[in-house]
This record gives sequence, C-alpha cells and structure tokens, in this order.
Amino acid sequence: MNDHDHHHDHHGSATSTEDPWTEAIESEPHVHHAEHDAQLAPDHHAGHGDHGAHAGHGGHDKHAGHSPEMFRDRFWVALVLTLPILYFSEQFQAWFGYQAISFPGSEWVNPVLGTVLYLYGGLVFLQGARHELAAKQPGMMTLISLAITVAYVYSMAVALGVPGVPFFWELSTLIAIMLLGHWIEMASVQGASRALENLASLIPHTAHRIVNGTIEDVPVAELRHGDRILVRPGEQLPADGLVTEGRSSVNEAFLTGESRPVPKEEGSEVVAGAVNGEGALTVEVSRTGGETTLSQIQRLVEEAQASRSRFQNLADRAAGWLFYIAVAAGAITFVAWLAASGDLQQAITRTVTVLVIACPHALGLAIPLVTVNATAMSAANGILVRNREAFERARDIGIVAFDKTGTLTEGKFGVSAAHVHGMDEREALAITAALETRSEHPLAQAIVEEARTRGLDLPRSQDFEVVAGKGVRGRVDGVTYTVGRPEWIAEQGLAFPESLQTALQEAEARGESAIALMNERSALAVVGLADRVRQSAKDTVRALKAAGVEPVMITGDAEAVARTVAAELGIERYYARVLPGEKADKVRELQQRARTAFVGDGINDAPALLEADLGIAIGAGTNVAIESADLVLVENDPLDVLAALKLSRATYRKLMQYLAWATGYNAVAIPLAAGVLAGIGFLLSPAVGAVLMSVSTVVVAFNAMLLRRTDLSAA
Repeated sequence: MNDHDHHHDHHGSATSTEDPWTEAIESEPHVHHAEHDAQLAPDHHAGHGDHGAHAGHGGHDKHAGHSPEMFRDRFWVALVLTLPILYFSEQFQAWFGYQAISFPGSEWVNPVLGTVLYLYGGLVFLQGARHELAAKQPGMMTLISLAITVAYVYSMAVALGVPGVPFFWELSTLIAIMLLGHWIEMASVQGASRALENLASLIPHTAHRIVNGTIEDVPVAELRHGDRILVRPGEQLPADGLVTEGRSSVNEAFLTGESRPVPKEEGSEVVAGAVNGEGALTVEVSRTGGETTLSQIQRLVEEAQASRSRFQNLADRAAGWLFYIAVAAGAITFVAWLAASGDLQQAITRTVTVLVIACPHALGLAIPLVTVNATAMSAANGILVRNREAFERARDIGIVAFDKTGTLTEGKFGVSAAHVHGMDEREALAITAALETRSEHPLAQAIVEEARTRGLDLPRSQDFEVVAGKGVRGRVDGVTYTVGRPEWIAEQGLAFPESLQTALQEAEARGESAIALMNERSALAVVGLADRVRQSAKDTVRALKAAGVEPVMITGDAEAVARTVAAELGIERYYARVLPGEKADKVRELQQRARTAFVGDGINDAPALLEADLGIAIGAGTNVAIESADLVLVENDPLDVLAALKLSRATYRKLMQYLAWATGYNAVAIPLAAGVLAGIGFLLSPAVGAVLMSVSTVVVAFNAMLLRRTDLSAA
C-alpha cells in the first residue's frame, strides 16, 4: 500500500536500530580506526598457538600460546628445584649458621639444578626476549631474560673456577617469583574472560525440525533459512528466527543482561542461545551458524581480546625505555662499584639487582588486567567492545551525536493526536482502524495498534479497495469511507471543516504524518502520527548534560520533525535533512569544537561512525556485527551510553594509577638497587628486588579486580 508514501518519505530508516555511543580519542581522530582494522585481521587472533603471533609488540602480549597451567607447572618445578639450591647456597649457610651435607659431587648440585631451572623455568622469558629483540622492541621479557642470564652466566663462571661467590639462589628465586607473577596474571586474565568464552556452550547440538507435520531431530549445523523448528519449554534456541506459533517467555540474559524473561508471541524475534520458558514455540529460522547474533558476539569478543590497547602499547614502550635505562644504570653501577671497591662479585651483584628491580612487571600486568576486566564488565552490561582502545578514548568526550530514528526514538509510528468533527473520537478511530487493518503500511499499523490499545471494537468493513497513491476505501455499516492523504479531501471536492484544517496545520508544523478519515461528503477526522521518543532517551540527554557532555541530534528527517523531537528531548543543537553521506561531514564539524562520539546503526551511518572519535553501534539482530564501530550496544537503549562513559573513566583512572605507580616505583627502586645508600649500609639484594616486584604484582591484580565494583547505573 503506498497511500501515505509521501508522509513516510522522511522515515526511510524507520526500521533501523540506532543506539550506539561514541566517545573521545587521544589525539589522532582517524588513526585509531586504521590501527584497529589492522589489529582485527583474521590471522591476528586465529593463531594463538604461535608464541610469535604478537612479535611486533612488546611485553605481556607475548602470552599468545601461553596458559595459566603452563606457568603453574613451571612455577612448581622451579619451586621444587629452588629449595635444594637454597639449602646448598653458601650465603644461606653463612646467614643461618648451618653446614650443608657433603657428598662426592655435592658442589655441583647448585650448578646442575641452576642450569635445569634456567633452561626450563627461564625458557619462556628467553623466547619472549628473542621475539622482542627480533622486532627491535625490547621490553619486559628482555629485562627478565637479561637479569637471569647475567646471574646464570656469572654463577656458572664461578662454579668453573672464576674467583667470586655464585648466586644461584638469587637466580632460582627470581625465576620462581617471575613465573608465579605470570601465573597470577594469566589466571586473572582467563578468569575475567571466561564468561565470554563460555558463549559457545549456549548453542544446543540438536534441533527439532518440523517437516510435513512430523518432528525430526537434526544437528544444528543442518538447519537452513526458512526451516521451522520446535523449541520446547526449558530448551535453548539453536538458531535465530521468528516465532510463527505459540506464546512463551524467553530468558535472553546472556545477550542483554536483563534477568527478567522477555514475552514472545507470533511475530517476535528470538535469538540462538536464549532459554525458552513455559510454552512451546514454533520458530522459522532466519539466521544459522556464524550468522546468528550469538556467533557474531563471539567474534566481537575474540576481536576485543585480540585488539591492542594504546595503553598496552604505552606499557611496552615504557618497558623498552626501562630496558635501555636498566642497561645504562647497570653499566654505570658495574663500573662504579668495580672502580670503588675492586670487588667483581659485588659489582655484578649490584648490576643484577638493578636489572631485576627495573623489570616493570606490575606495569605489564596492570594494563591487560584492567582492560580485560573492563571488557568483561562491559559485556555483562550489554556493551560489546570491538576495540579495547575505545575505553581510553571515551573518558573526555565533549559531544555525543545521536542519529534519531531507532536511537532517540522507537523507530515506529504511534498516534500522537486525533481530531474529529461531527462524530466521537473513539468511533472515528474504530472506523479508521477497521479499514487500515488490511494494510501493511507502518502508519496504518500504528492506527490499528492504537485502536487495540484503547480496547476498541472494530466494525466489519466491506468492499475494501486500495486507491494507488491516495489511500484505501471501504464500506462500514452501509457508509462508504475513505482513509488516506489529507490532500485527497480537496481532490474529491469534500468539505473540510476549519477545526480539522487547523489540526492538520498544527500536525504538519510538528513534523507529524497525518491521515484523514472521510465519508462521501466531508472530512471527519485528522489523525497525527509521529515516531515516538524513548523515555530512556530523555533520561540520557538529561544525564549527559549533567555530566557536562553536549548531546547533538543528526537526522535525515525534515526540519519540523527534528525540531519537535529535539524540543521534547531538550537537545539544543540538531541537524535535519542530513543525507547519510553528509553525516560524517557534520561529525567533522563537531570535532572542531570537542571530541565527538557518534551513535548510529552502522549501516547508513558507517561513514559517521568511522569519522567520529568513538563510534558506537546498536547491536540488535544482524547489526551486531557492525564493522565501523568501536563499541556495540546489545540493547538499543541510549542509557547504555552513560554506562560506557562511566566505565571508560573508571578504567582510565586505574590505568593512570598504574603508570604513576610503575614510574614512581622504578624512580626510587633503581637507585636503591644501584647502591646509592651503600654508604649507610643499605643494599638491596636481587632476591629482595624479586620479592618486591611480586608483592607489587599482587597489589596490582587486587586493584584491577576492584574495577568490577564500579557502579554503572545511570543514577
């Protein structure tokens, strides 16, 4: 039916689902997207078994192919080997006043165990250092490797006859503690992301397919578009689809975070992985396999976990600088101690201590822990992070630009007002709805829905016909009525009461679409219809303003529509009649004033999402896999924008705490390790340095977990 087409022209995106959020970037508005596109190349996270998958990056990103179990096993072996090394250590015997048992070859216990420990426990660090140095990006692995290699080589040299005191015990404790730290890190990271990894278990293995009235159990992989499946009470949905029969409530908490079951009836959309409630549903499959919302979410999760963070890169750069600083400080320490004391063993001990202390373990642990915790928290709140760097850019956003339809509004028409002349309003709506029942047009459906909401009894219509480009005609209770464009009144030469003319002018001034009801003599009613504004959009605008962020609306709708919606929401700045290709220009214009986020549906808004400092896409249905956005909101609720903003600011605060901690720690610890207070008898041993680093690691891990206590509610 095309009777109201000209009223619906401005609403070509009525079915779009636009509710993303956008946040701010550091200083390169465009570069970050190129970065994250490169980061999300398929092979970037497909080959996690390859230790060198991230060879281009430094630091703890080298954990591709590593697991908590690997570090756990190596730690326990290192601990077992460390105990006899400590027992046979000359220093320990002198400190605790005991004599180790002696037997033929007992002097070789420590060199042999130290060699095993260096090669087995230290191998993971040596491999990491090789990748870092091959990429010409020395970082944390290089620092650890340097410290344990210096300690091992010197101790073996002493064991083979070079004058001095070996310190295999420092080597063993350093390796054991560093392995423990990495075990803690990997276990924490895995724990934070386990909820996301479990998504795969949500899909059942078999489905009940209905074929010619009979039910057959088939593997989910065999389902095809258009298949009809039966989902019994308590079962999980095997594919996305539309309910064709039955009523039930479905738990979609894995997708939306909403614990209350969602009512489903004929025509409702359901998604794979959701749990059916009390009623049996017949579902026509619309998306299977990798197309399902759940599969797309899994892919987004993988991308987010594989994506590099700018702060992670900063940590790697900091580790690189610390490597050079450590080498320089170590060299100076070695020369100074050798010149001052002439004691080679003491000079090497000091040098090793400097190298141990300089290892920025806490810094390397903090950043992946915080970003993974933030990613998991956001997923639990219905915010999927395609690019973890988004959190770092979101903290100081100044403008949030929203597309209108489906984001600030519901994306479907509702009756805003009905004006009648010479008859009762309920009667006019009932007659109009009776004729529009047979129409599929969105405006017609809005009137039928309004009549249903008011509980009106619709009279029977006869002789129904569609008049192309005008509207519909039919007989109700023996009277011929027409429903359609207001222009049809004049074209039929009918009377047009002044009160209805005024109502029409007011509706058009508000940018509403209008439908007229007429009999054979006169216009009887004018019904105004408009895209309904979401209540949550009003709350979002109010909260953004309170936070000092300016909300802006960009829409392809007419000026009158945009003005009305903006006034209702309290938005001062809006742009109307903006073509999809021009939205990016408007975003660029806004970026001259402040860092700008854009919330759009990711299809016709893709250029604007890419242009914005942060692109947020709404994730309903197939739009989950929007490639242009940094964040994807599972529910089309604008309030999730505020949750993303709060989480990003909390994340940024944590990251800054760690950068300050690591900088301050090393600024104090490296000079102490070098022996600047040796004159007053204060010297740090390599083992004490390793203990301090491990304590720092535990503190960092605990502080990262505190991020989960952040309140993301809009209140």
